[in-house]
Amino acid sequence: MFSFWKIFVVFLISIFGFRSCHGLIFSFKMHHRFSEPVKRWSEAAGKLSPADNMPKKGTFEFYAELANRDRLLRGRKLSETDVPLVFSDGNATFKMSSLGFLHYTTVKLGTPGVKFMVALDTGSDLFWVPCDCSQCAPTEGTTYASDFHLNVYDPKGSSTSKKVSCNNSLCSHHNRCLGTFSNCPYMVSYVSSETSTSGILIEDVLHLETDDNHKDPMEANVTFGCGQVQSGSFLDVAAPNGLFGLGMEKISVPSILSREGFIADSFSMCFGDDGIGRISFGDKGCADQEETPFNLNPLHPTYNITVTQIRVGTRLLDVEVTALFDSGTSFTYLVDPTYTELTKSFHSQTQDRRHPRDSRIPFEYCYDMSPDANTSLLPSLSLAMKGGSQYPVYDPIIIISSQSELIYCLAVVKSAGLNIIGQNFMTGYRIVFDREKLVLGWKKFDCLAT
Repeated sequence: MFSFWKIFVVFLISIFGFRSCHGLIFSFKMHHRFSEPVKRWSEAAGKLSPADNMPKKGTFEFYAELANRDRLLRGRKLSETDVPLVFSDGNATFKMSSLGFLHYTTVKLGTPGVKFMVALDTGSDLFWVPCDCSQCAPTEGTTYASDFHLNVYDPKGSSTSKKVSCNNSLCSHHNRCLGTFSNCPYMVSYVSSETSTSGILIEDVLHLETDDNHKDPMEANVTFGCGQVQSGSFLDVAAPNGLFGLGMEKISVPSILSREGFIADSFSMCFGDDGIGRISFGDKGCADQEETPFNLNPLHPTYNITVTQIRVGTRLLDVEVTALFDSGTSFTYLVDPTYTELTKSFHSQTQDRRHPRDSRIPFEYCYDMSPDANTSLLPSLSLAMKGGSQYPVYDPIIIISSQSELIYCLAVVKSAGLNIIGQNFMTGYRIVFDREKLVLGWKKFDCLAT
């Protein structure tokens, strides 16, 4: 399912590579949706990206906006080649406040190639773009940047386009088929029935290139959705030009590329303190990284892991909880009793005065902070994962400032039914989603390193 928890990003035209333990990996630079580059970009982007609506980082409005997006849009309960492949166009990513908080990249489809700025989503599988539209997001007056406009895919305009028939193994809606050889329909609902996409499946070429000195162009045949009808948030605030699923199901593009031998079946995401990071395809991480196995549901595999203990300061909490490791959720969400045990343990070891509850603040445990306060004296936080690996949380608090006060909060939110390890717990790490070994890997990393 599509995760509207996702962090918003958009790819620009700058290529970065870094040396991993398994060779040169292409990486996509990522920026936080409220970062200065995003604000400058948004100022020239038109009505879909009003920079004036972006709250200043560190304010009540900033964190309230992130938590509100998590709360309202959280709907699901949630190859051996040595040369990685990269998209043929674009690589810097930005989080955008007005477009649903997803990662974005520019991809090129068809012959001749047409560019689409698609949202990257680790919580869904299908890749779709607007196509033969009956109801899609507007394409005029919505310039994202000076050289990019929204496009609509035209199957008749691509000489390599093929419609997928109902007898194809990737066609999952056989019950809606008119006949064995008729066009395969698709319909996916995200969050609720109010946000969805539907149409037919198409096969066409995705333009890639090798990430080496040769930069050899490659064309991979991928199956994607010709999105004829969109509804809900797809019409205004999220994925107006399509969605690129990164999930584990066989229809996702990473699954197709690895199955056809183009790439190693793994990718990584890195999040820096300043909101700038990278997403790297084909990256299997390093031999010395920490790892924990995924808890796979055969019916719908996701990036779900098990936490066995939580250390808060000097106290060790014995827990046994499964959690969705989701790079797109702004904060971390825990259900009771784990939430109460963690927050009360943190509170009992905090010396500062607790701040009165404030409806503007999404967090329960906040404290007044003196100008000369030392955050290094706060209780530390570390997770013990299944298998024994330790996961220190480098940035479990957020600081909120106003003209009259300075507050810090434990950035954990009580959840009604789903444990989510969010982006704030990933700061300072390169997180590896290794779908071949079926493990989550992590290592402290400088996302700006080359």
